Amino acid sequence: MAVVGKKLAVVGAGLMGSGIAQVSAQAGWDVTLRDVTGEALTRGTDGIKASYEKFVSKGKLEASAAEAALARITTTTDLDAAAEADVVVEAVFEKIEVKREIFGRLDTLVKDGTVLASNTSAIPITKIAAATSRPERVVGTHFFSPVPMMALCELVRGHRTSDETLAAAREFAESVGKTCVVVNRDVAGFVTTRLISALVVEAAKLQESGVATAEDIDTACKLGFGHAMGPLATADLTGVDILLHASENIYAESRDPKFAPPESMRRMVDAGDIGRKSGRGYYDH
Repeated sequence: MAVVGKKLAVVGAGLMGSGIAQVSAQAGWDVTLRDVTGEALTRGTDGIKASYEKFVSKGKLEASAAEAALARITTTTDLDAAAEADVVVEAVFEKIEVKREIFGRLDTLVKDGTVLASNTSAIPITKIAAATSRPERVVGTHFFSPVPMMALCELVRGHRTSDETLAAAREFAESVGKTCVVVNRDVAGFVTTRLISALVVEAAKLQESGVATAEDIDTACKLGFGHAMGPLATADLTGVDILLHASENIYAESRDPKFAPPESMRRMVDAGDIGRKSGRGYYDH
């Protein structure tokens, strides 16, 4: 089941959804970006415009190419607009109930051959696919943030995802410039989120117990292991709340204590100290 056309619907106009829309439009896809409010869509498209402008100012994108890409993006609050898409990527908040409701509705709207993809970073694809009558067409396409800058896309095979769907998802991701890794068994957190969650949780426990400062923990990972960014700085960049929810999802599925977030991490989220987007997390920003 190859992707015949180049019509993409992205459900969710937040940081991830707008990033996926941006790189796809730049790669020649006709993109429909859907969210529940006009305000959310305006924020998403404003972010896309600003990102294109930055690439143009740095000489990495021609102004005419940026204008053409923007022209390929249309916005809507109507999920029915996904009906003619060849690929649909869901990029909403990491709540299984929300995702299952969206996929259940998409199941009644889209064409038989449409690829239904989720950008989830931790929720098992099989659980999402079970909300549809076509689980073989459902696949995980876990992009990384910020999408225009990060080269990786983690493709996740659900219990019933077909080889054809996986191949079509790879074709789509590679067409927008991503390098793919494949997760063959649908474990919670897949590969990348399990690795970063385990590292962040352990780093947070070390910081909480006073073993070392956040700065020294991050320096140890950068200089000792060659990481581009330490785990606690990564938590601030990604969002402490996002990594907390991801770790909780993995722990709920696996009951493996290495994924159980420490109390201090929960209290940070309760207080709104969730990283760069709030101005404060493990560091002040």
